[in-house]
Amino acid sequence: MKVLVIGGAGYIGGHVTLELLEAGHEVTVYDNLSSGRRENVYAGGRFVEGDILDTEGLGATMDEGWDGVVHLAAFKAAGASMTAPEKYARNNITGTINILNAMCSAGIKRIVFSSTAAVYGETEYLPVDEKHPTRPENFYGFTKLEAERLLSWYGRLKGLRYTALRYFNAAGYDLRGRVSGLERNPANLLPVIMEVAAGMRESLTIFGNDYPTKDGSGVRDYVHVTDLASAHVAALERMARLDESLVVNLGSEAGLSVLEIVEAVRRITGKAIPAKVEGRRAGDPARLVASSALAAEKLGWKAVHSDVDTLVSSSWNVYKR
Repeated sequence: MKVLVIGGAGYIGGHVTLELLEAGHEVTVYDNLSSGRRENVYAGGRFVEGDILDTEGLGATMDEGWDGVVHLAAFKAAGASMTAPEKYARNNITGTINILNAMCSAGIKRIVFSSTAAVYGETEYLPVDEKHPTRPENFYGFTKLEAERLLSWYGRLKGLRYTALRYFNAAGYDLRGRVSGLERNPANLLPVIMEVAAGMRESLTIFGNDYPTKDGSGVRDYVHVTDLASAHVAALERMARLDESLVVNLGSEAGLSVLEIVEAVRRITGKAIPAKVEGRRAGDPARLVASSALAAEKLGWKAVHSDVDTLVSSSWNVYKR
C-alpha cells in the first residue's frame, strides 16, 4: 500500500514508519518538525515538511493519492492542555478536521488514528476495555475523544473507514536502534528517568508514594513502541481486507509501578537515579491497566516486547549515546 504518515517524524511516528517499510509498504512522512526529528524518518521513507493547519499544502499532498493515512500529529501533554486549551483545540481538533476534509476531497477512504487511554478518565473498573465510559479529565483527552467522534460521523456521512488506536503508555525504542531521535521536553516517566540517567536532568520527581499498590507508587500499563507500531500496520492491512471501522485499546495488560521502573533503570544502567517524592497529582489513579482482548481478536495483535527489561534497555541504548 501507499501510505501517508502524518506526524511520522515523531517518537511513535518514526517507529510506525519503520514498521510499515519493513512490511513492504511505500511510505511518505508529512511532518512540520515542531516536535518530530528529521532523523526519525528511516531510510526508504520519503519526507514532506508540512503542517496540518496549512490546508493548501495538506490538500496538495493528499491529492497525490494514498491507499491509507496514519494520523499521529497531535500535541499530547495533558498538563499543558489544561493551561493552553486553544493551542490543543487548534492543532488536535481543527487539524483533524483539515485531514478528514482533505482525505474526502482526494477520495481517500482509510485512516488509522492515534488515540489515547486519556479518553476514559477516572476508571470505574479494571482492566479497562473499550466499553468503559469515556469521560476525559484533561483537555488533551477531550480533543482525542472529539477526533474519534469526528471519525465516526465522517464514517457515517462520507464512507470513511477508520481504526482508532487507544494507546496506554508508550515506551522503549526500536530494538536495533534504527530510530534514535530523542523526545523533546518529555513528560512521560521512562524518558524522564532516562534523562536523569544520561545526566540531562538532576533528579526524578515521584508523585505519590502512598497509593494502595504493592509499593505505594502508581501503576500504569506500559507498551513498547514497536508493539504499538505493529498495530498500525495490522490496522491498515485489516481495513484493506474488511470494509469496517474499529476502536481498540493497545496495552500490555500488565501493570508496572513507578518504583519498579526506577529500580529496573538503576539495575540496567548502573546509575543512581536520584529521586524525590512529592504529593499525588490531582486526577492520577492508583492503577491503570488495559484489556487488549479486542485488539487480539480483531487485529491479531498482542504486546510482545513490553516487559520492563526490554522497555528500559532499548531506551538506554539510545539515551546513553
